[in-house]
Amino acid sequence: VDNRQDLEVAAVIKDVPSNSTFSFSYVLPFSYGVLTNDWFRGAMTNWDNNSFQTFVELEPNVSYAQMAPKIHEIVMKYDPEAWKVGKEDFFFHPMKDWHLYGDFKRGVVEGGFIDYVRLFSIIGVLVLLIACVNFMNLSTARSVKRAREVGVRKVMGSLRYDLIVQFLTESMMITLAAAFISLVFVQLTLPSFNTLTQSRIRIPWENPAFWGVMALYVLVTGLLAGSRPAFYLSGFQPVKVLKGVINVGRSATLPRKILVVLQFTCSIALIIGTMLIYQQVQYAKDRPSGYDSNRLVFSDGSDDVTKNYVALRSELLRSRLVDQVTRSSSPVTALWNWSIVQNWEGKGPDETLALAAVDIGDNYFNTMGMKFVAGRDFTGNYAADTSTVIINEAAAKKMRLKEPVVGQVITWRLTPHTIVGVVKDALMTSPYRSAEPTFFGYSRDEANDITYRLSAKVEPHDAMSKIASIFNKYNPAYPFSYHFVDESYADKFEQEVLIGRLSGIFAALAIFISCLGLFGLAAYMAEQRTREIGIRKVLGASVVQLWMLLSKDFLLLVLISCVVASPVAYYFLQGWLEKYKYRITIGPGVFLMAGAMALLITVLTISFQAIRGAMANPTKSLRSE
Repeated sequence: VDNRQDLEVAAVIKDVPSNSTFSFSYVLPFSYGVLTNDWFRGAMTNWDNNSFQTFVELEPNVSYAQMAPKIHEIVMKYDPEAWKVGKEDFFFHPMKDWHLYGDFKRGVVEGGFIDYVRLFSIIGVLVLLIACVNFMNLSTARSVKRAREVGVRKVMGSLRYDLIVQFLTESMMITLAAAFISLVFVQLTLPSFNTLTQSRIRIPWENPAFWGVMALYVLVTGLLAGSRPAFYLSGFQPVKVLKGVINVGRSATLPRKILVVLQFTCSIALIIGTMLIYQQVQYAKDRPSGYDSNRLVFSDGSDDVTKNYVALRSELLRSRLVDQVTRSSSPVTALWNWSIVQNWEGKGPDETLALAAVDIGDNYFNTMGMKFVAGRDFTGNYAADTSTVIINEAAAKKMRLKEPVVGQVITWRLTPHTIVGVVKDALMTSPYRSAEPTFFGYSRDEANDITYRLSAKVEPHDAMSKIASIFNKYNPAYPFSYHFVDESYADKFEQEVLIGRLSGIFAALAIFISCLGLFGLAAYMAEQRTREIGIRKVLGASVVQLWMLLSKDFLLLVLISCVVASPVAYYFLQGWLEKYKYRITIGPGVFLMAGAMALLITVLTISFQAIRGAMANPTKSLRSE
């Protein structure tokens, strides 16, 4: 292990599931680190060191609430001096909540992935609701076709209860058939979905709970979709319907129009959400990172890298494969260490401050392409630079340092350090937040991440195979790996990009289902108004006029949906954007564009039926009528 110790294999563990928080190839006892590593030994008695996780298994009859007070202010008990500086506290976080509840504020869970689970669950229910609205609308719209059936059944002795059961049963049968077809679709699309989400979701065919949930969804969906048609159709009076007198005035069509507005409101809100998520991601992508990621690569190291770094760096530069080489305690796309600043000019009486800390080697800022605002770089002389520090603009602002910042003395790591330089802020963590206040210290031992910029004269793939042989020469006990900085930076957008893609899929599905319903309603309306269209055409109405006659009601409903959807979408999306410090401002353009898109889709959907009805031969329609 690490080219230092021989260890005996004591056991073989079953593979951990791929979706587990724990990911490892082998496990070593903690005592091994204590016996072989000075830093481990020091950490055992250092209450200010938070580099390790502590796992606690409670007794079966003990609750989290009982244990919480026992670790409260534990640092104050064992290291009161460290507690005075950092005022750090500890709390329990149950393992069952690790994945879904990972966002904290002052030790209190404020959400995490559970927010997205809830979001897409709500969206999924909305899409299902839109489909139910289609069933309701088309069933009630075609009520004339079934009115005579209802009248005859009632005359023959059927009660309203019997008719309600009949119509609900029909709805349940259709829903049940749709459920089985949906399982086939899901099974066929799961590979693509898993590729998109980088997951391994499968249908749990053998799980009774899954089938129970499916049965519940079928029951609720069938009852919801069939409720209005069942109660509406069963309410027809047999005397009137058998005479052909059916109320199809405003009172009959108003609920249908409200449902159309409802489903298009949901669809347009999803379109607005998809567009805003895309804009937010692009806004963050276009933000300057503060360093030059072009052809910049970093590789993990080990103790051998620390020992052989000078020779490794020299050979890399001699190879002409790279132009610059440096090392650091964390890559430029991450911050792994945080330290307490004990004292600085202007510090308040009880003020504490934890800043990100990066130990770096020679030529770090030149290699990264980070620019100085004031002062100088490290000289490369360890004796001279060990008591100096370089900070970024965010750190200077956080400590409220007055100009000139260069030359001021702070106490960091319990040692006075002189600020010799200030660099421009760089986005080393989230591109959606402000740059983290960061300290850069000069180090020879703590910087094991090697970062190098490939020469513009070499092809990256060929260069990496040759660089691998150089690393293997000086770092033989550690497998060579590398990461392009631009790819690592792009990974920071992965979650938002995935949310945007899923929102786009849901929005497309919602608008497609809504348009299916609209297409059916347009066809039915054209069929109902066949005689009227024929008479108008004989009297000189043009195709455009007839198209407007059949389309205007639908266009008005979609326009109302746009007006309703805009404030609703604004309310929820503004709340979503507030979690990002670096975010877009919601303007009217996105609402106008979403509305125009919805109206265009509506026009395309209903135009086929409208134009088809307008171009029909009036002699045939009038003769048949």
